[in-house]
Amino acid sequence: MRHARSYLLVGFAALAVGAVAFAQTTVAPLEEAEPVETLPLEAVDALAQLATTVPGNAQNGATVAAVCAACHGVSGASTIPEIYPNIGGQSERYMARQLALFKSGERANAIMQPFASMLSPQDMRDVGAHYATQPTSAGIADDTVVTEGPYEGMKFYEIGQQLFRRGDFERGIPACMACHGPSGAGNPGPAYPHVGGQQSWYTARRLEEYRAGTSTERETAMYDIMADIASELTDEEISALSSYMQGLHTRPDDATLAAIASMPAPAVPATPEAGADDIEPAADAEPAADAEPAAAGAGAELQTP
Repeated sequence: MRHARSYLLVGFAALAVGAVAFAQTTVAPLEEAEPVETLPLEAVDALAQLATTVPGNAQNGATVAAVCAACHGVSGASTIPEIYPNIGGQSERYMARQLALFKSGERANAIMQPFASMLSPQDMRDVGAHYATQPTSAGIADDTVVTEGPYEGMKFYEIGQQLFRRGDFERGIPACMACHGPSGAGNPGPAYPHVGGQQSWYTARRLEEYRAGTSTERETAMYDIMADIASELTDEEISALSSYMQGLHTRPDDATLAAIASMPAPAVPATPEAGADDIEPAADAEPAADAEPAAAGAGAELQTP
């Protein structure tokens, strides 16, 4: 058993070196990578094997996931945001399921399949448990004003905010937060993924894949939910949703907000046109007591009622 574990770790190390080399030689999007020759779907029924597992062990997962850090970072924050998605804070069950899909070839990816193929079903649960305990990421949403089309006059992220929080009843599009939560943290029950703080390019690509409506997964119940929703989205709406979710994050707790509010205001430097006597110190900001998760945009505060 010790020898088997040693071989596994050696294999992980070799793959890590390969991943780093890939990252250092190209910044091309994943979709431009050479297609992988996937295993026949009947060869590995990895999803069925997951049913034999127990809840993941985060400590063991941290050891197994050491190789993942080359691309996804130790804490799940991507080492190259233009190429790899963030996975910190992701649902254990969702991550284990995606690893199983990579292993079976039902979700084709030239980089991920070799890594996933080396994992046992329990390893997948353990890796998922490790990253589920890590901090989530947060980016910035695009607040550029839209100058034409049906959303003219709105800030770009507001298009995504509207769909995420309210959906579109006339088109049968439910609010995204009904499944993914107001802060995009997901739902661990049915294994809906954490989407807040994810890079917009990755979310957009996934939504485009769902909109295409074709899947190589054998169990398509989860896929069909998103495919039905994404089929109604325009390119602009997919981009705006992805931007909004990139800036979506959980609001700091009251103690953190109080600490921020108590910090002294920074001094405003004098300018040639105004002397020091003409400058008034900035007032301390008072945090909103009823504020909820927000998406970060330049100068934008998005609060959930």
